[in-house]
Amino acid sequence: MRFDELNLPEQLLRGITDAGFINCTPIQEQTLPISLSGKDVAGQAQTGTGKTAAFLVTLLTKLMASKDSVNRPRALILAPTRELVVQIEADAQQLGAHCGLVIQAIYGGVDYMKQKNALRDGADVIVGTPGRLIDYLKQKVYTLKGIEMLVIDEADRMFDLGFIADLRFILRRLPPFDKRQNLMFSATLNHRVMELAYEFMNSPEKVSVTPESMTAERVEQLLFHVSRKEKFPLLLGLLRRDGMERTMIFINTKREAEHLHNLLNANGFPCRVISGDVEQRKRMKILEDFKDGSLPILIATDVASRGLHIDGVSHVINYDMPQDCEDYVHRIGRTARAGAEGKAISLADEDGAFFIEAIEDYIKDKIPTEWAEDELFVNDYVRTARPKRVQDLKRDKPGTGRTPDRGRPPARPVKAKQAAEPKPPVPESPAGAEGEKKKRRRRKKKPAGEPAAN
Repeated sequence: MRFDELNLPEQLLRGITDAGFINCTPIQEQTLPISLSGKDVAGQAQTGTGKTAAFLVTLLTKLMASKDSVNRPRALILAPTRELVVQIEADAQQLGAHCGLVIQAIYGGVDYMKQKNALRDGADVIVGTPGRLIDYLKQKVYTLKGIEMLVIDEADRMFDLGFIADLRFILRRLPPFDKRQNLMFSATLNHRVMELAYEFMNSPEKVSVTPESMTAERVEQLLFHVSRKEKFPLLLGLLRRDGMERTMIFINTKREAEHLHNLLNANGFPCRVISGDVEQRKRMKILEDFKDGSLPILIATDVASRGLHIDGVSHVINYDMPQDCEDYVHRIGRTARAGAEGKAISLADEDGAFFIEAIEDYIKDKIPTEWAEDELFVNDYVRTARPKRVQDLKRDKPGTGRTPDRGRPPARPVKAKQAAEPKPPVPESPAGAEGEKKKRRRRKKKPAGEPAAN
């Protein structure tokens, strides 16, 4: 199906053409006829197949069909992460460039007052994370009474990140579910998500595209079994052999990500780290550098495994095997997006090997295994010191009274005078009953007038 075959406004078609969209993807082809008719939809599809455009086309069409002179939000899009919010807003600005609608992103980590003033000035579409949206809502900066369309993206991730209470707080302040249109899209629709859908949506139609194949078809998957000590030598050999132009390396912990970052930079592979505690402005700058090609390698925790659409990612490397099966699908989904081809390489060490069976059961497929030759390992590389743990930094901090080697307070120093003068011996009490003083028993006084005993 082509987009121009749908009954879409002319202004929206111009934006779709500018974005280079001609034919609908499978999820768009099955979803758009239903959603454009005004019905609620719960959609499931592989990551990178065009879910964002599917709900944006419906949303923009609905808002252009009904004009509202009241200056208040008319559509709300909820997403679990800041990166996903930024991505959705960028796509909405591109598709709706000629629609004359005001689209505003609301998320943490950036200018608080700037977003607050933008909401007060008025916005037709709000794209945001639950936390800051609730903050402004409690301050009565904006109202949700005029919402005509609700979109929840990556609903399963909302549960994983603990946003479900915040999500319900927002949903209960919207107009009744039969007074608005509701769309929910995710790569996975489990029982918890569908329970939420039936509670806050108006009899949604469930649309699933190829649910039996969880991973994208054009992703070439590969698995290496390697010891923990040999992981970096193998990674270095793969980078040198394959010449990966734009690579995402996923790792489970921030500390290991920093260590890998130092190792790669010391051995001639420029890279940066993006994780949850990196400042938002810095995260956006790192992503921009990676998108425009000035940064060839991006090391990331699972904060970047969902929602990021970056063209031309040739390789995804699981330096650590994900502990969640769904995270594996989302990680490798950063490559081979929108019909392109890509390669996903996983390095399973002694700990990561325990997660392989569950991942293969989840994706309903075996990950092809390859055994690395000895020549592929690079052993003459530059070593770097491993970053200290947080508890180590606190222990070594001056003034804490803790020593780096033992981690406990040192013994108090003995004064010289106390050391020179011996303590006087404690006198021992003489043994036996003679040395003990007998306690005298006090006689009880008899009351007056009582006769004395004979």
